[in-house]
Amino acid sequence: MIVTQVFAAALGTVAFALLFGVPRKYYLYCGFIGGAGWLLYCILEPLLSAAEATFFATVLVIFLSRMGAVREKCPVTIFLISGIIPLVPGAGIYWSAFYMVTDQLTEAGEAGFAAVKAAIAIVLGIVCVFELPQGVFRFVRKNRGPGESRKSREKG
Repeated sequence: MIVTQVFAAALGTVAFALLFGVPRKYYLYCGFIGGAGWLLYCILEPLLSAAEATFFATVLVIFLSRMGAVREKCPVTIFLISGIIPLVPGAGIYWSAFYMVTDQLTEAGEAGFAAVKAAIAIVLGIVCVFELPQGVFRFVRKNRGPGESRKSREKG
């Protein structure tokens, strides 16, 4: 079951990357980042609250996004925007609105508050990783894959 969810999250992330106009060569990165974030969320959600699991999954997504951006020498938003899509509390917002319209105000408040907590967790996760200095991510550029020559690695 979890494999299916992670695959769906990765596929959904690639679909949003396509929608946002991300170049094709980054689709694999986007799918991997979105799937990794959802996998961590699924692992942590039974152990922590939904907001805490969202926070840690967001930290992973943003960390991987920054590493990918440094490795590929492109803007981090290419990976960040599509990578956090699986973590966005869209269902919570929907159910909050639904419960309001059907006059179930207690349930609306609970669903809305949970969605706000998840959204705040996403923001805090983004801020925490963006506060890390760029030097933390530079090791990725020095250790590029086999397609790069030794000279260009030494120039770095």
